[in-house]
Amino acid sequence: MQQFVILRHDFPELHWDLMLEEEGVLKTWRLNAPPVIDPALEESSIDLVAEELPDHRLEYLDYEGPVSGDRGEVLQWDRGTFSLLERSDGFIVALMTGEELAGRVTLKKMENENQWSLNYTAFF
Repeated sequence: MQQFVILRHDFPELHWDLMLEEEGVLKTWRLNAPPVIDPALEESSIDLVAEELPDHRLEYLDYEGPVSGDRGEVLQWDRGTFSLLERSDGFIVALMTGEELAGRVTLKKMENENQWSLNYTAFF
């Protein structure tokens, strides 16, 4: 099983960094909101835009605190493991089990070079 983490990052504006472990690095995407689903709304999925960022060091799996270069602070919003179901160029499907999330994440690259669509479907 591979690990993932979602960090709440307050710089340059509040956002969440989704990080997936892959080949010794963390593949990273910036989300404008966490993938939260309210079960009371009778919806089981949410769609978000994810901006691809450069790979990050594995240390971020366990790190909370200030980011170098006065780039704010990060706090863990969620962490856990994932199973990769499918991976091709511009397409990732994974089952995630974390403290907050339990479900399927699908990431699809969009026409804009750094933009991806993220769909999270919760298992209730």
